Amino acid sequence: MAEYLIQTMGLPGWLTWSLLAVLSAVLILNLMAGGALVFIWAERKVSARIQDRLGPTRTGGRFGWLQSLADGIKLLAKEDLMPERADKMLFRVAPYVSFCASFAAFIGLPFAFDMVALRLNVGVFYVVAVLGLEVFGVILAGYASASKWSLFGAMREAAQVVSYEVPLGMCIVVPVMLAGTMDLVTIAEKQSGWFTNWYLFHDPFTFVVFWVYTTCAVASVNRAPFDLAEAESELVAGFHTEYSGLRWSFFYMAEYSSMFLVSGLAAILFLGGWNGPVPIASLLGLSEGSGESTGAFVRLLGLANFLGKATLGVLFMMWIRWTLPRLRIDQVMTTCLKYCTPIAAVMFAGAMTWLWVFPGGC
Repeated sequence: MAEYLIQTMGLPGWLTWSLLAVLSAVLILNLMAGGALVFIWAERKVSARIQDRLGPTRTGGRFGWLQSLADGIKLLAKEDLMPERADKMLFRVAPYVSFCASFAAFIGLPFAFDMVALRLNVGVFYVVAVLGLEVFGVILAGYASASKWSLFGAMREAAQVVSYEVPLGMCIVVPVMLAGTMDLVTIAEKQSGWFTNWYLFHDPFTFVVFWVYTTCAVASVNRAPFDLAEAESELVAGFHTEYSGLRWSFFYMAEYSSMFLVSGLAAILFLGGWNGPVPIASLLGLSEGSGESTGAFVRLLGLANFLGKATLGVLFMMWIRWTLPRLRIDQVMTTCLKYCTPIAAVMFAGAMTWLWVFPGGC
């Protein structure tokens, strides 16, 4: 894209790259804000159906489409309070730390073959490392709020992050080993074709690893049954008890954006990325290089596949939240360290052995 603009429009290189950076940032911000509105509405509907209720029905017509937008307007107009004894600078910064960590991780997440803000040869490492920084916003918020409930929530998150990061990293290493690269675009392209080429079905060990990853991913985004940092029934609202207005909404946007991000990462690592279960484009003889209009159609088809898989992942997390009871903090750490870590280690060894015995697949 940059080379095309430089050649056709004669723009200086620095200006071209700056415009593309701003455009990418605007698109990611709109995705995070718009996605949060849609997912909040969806969660209310999902939870209502599970509990045999209707959910939002008044604002925005029969299905309550505009309820999230109405809540967003309310938050913008709400008074932004701060405890008298709070650390004012850290209290103000904490929501943006969490939000920026989620925002920066999207930079390396590809949505289709060439729909990525920045293609990196270490894309997996970048996304996981940057997304892990979100925990600092939670800890800062709990410490700076001058509230024992907030501090308890922050300390729980600090203990929880130690437990889920280890098995999560082990799970991610498996598809990286199978693909032989950390480039997310290449990992997805290696799973092109029929759904049997997806790493989820590569071998029985990878299949188990996917579910271990799912468990740890739910814990990493503070979703029930692993939402010990919030735990409304115990800690009022946990680390964001003292937040209101716009700052509180940044925490919410970061949470739902991270849910979409870990679901999108799972789609790329295990579920073929933007490749559908049936290679429709290949069966029709189409590809990205078939022509300008045809290539655009193939990319949009891939984009729809990716967004669909990531959205299903978010809906799955919502289903889990409203189905399973919340665990205690000791049970969370036991689940991640005593069960998920050994299982991930054994499955990694099994996948490595399978790849050695069947180097070309079985």
